[in-house]
Amino acid sequence: MKEIVLAGGCFWGIEAYFSRIEGVIETKVGYANGHVENPTYEQVKTSTTGHAEACHIKYEESIINLEELLNKFWKIIDPTLLNQQGADKGSQYRTGIYYIDESDLSIILKTKEELQKHYDKPIVTEIEPLKCFYLAEEYHQKYLEKNPNGYCHIDLSL
Repeated sequence: MKEIVLAGGCFWGIEAYFSRIEGVIETKVGYANGHVENPTYEQVKTSTTGHAEACHIKYEESIINLEELLNKFWKIIDPTLLNQQGADKGSQYRTGIYYIDESDLSIILKTKEELQKHYDKPIVTEIEPLKCFYLAEEYHQKYLEKNPNGYCHIDLSL
């Protein structure tokens, strides 16, 4: 089983989208790569903790590989927007790919380089090793399953 952490605006939509993909075994939303230990949503939403709202994804590589997973990720975000996706604005809504396995970096960079050919503006999605990930509060987990009419900037039909 492999793992990756993806940030693409509000974590509710990222989690809902990836949880529907064959080969994705588990998704959990939380806060990635900030400088405050065990942050709360109330802290993160102030844009002062350095964290991105993100989704920790476990997937079965024999069913879906990282390149396929990332190609799906790139389709649901605008990688040229800094600190914004949909109506959500702030550094906590930045896009990011936070890898756990160093060997994944070459695949990540390959997909980014390929995608850049389709944009005039530079891709600003962060690509960094995962430094920390704190689970979000329980009410955020599977939020759109619990609240089907909740806000989501992602087209979940893609």
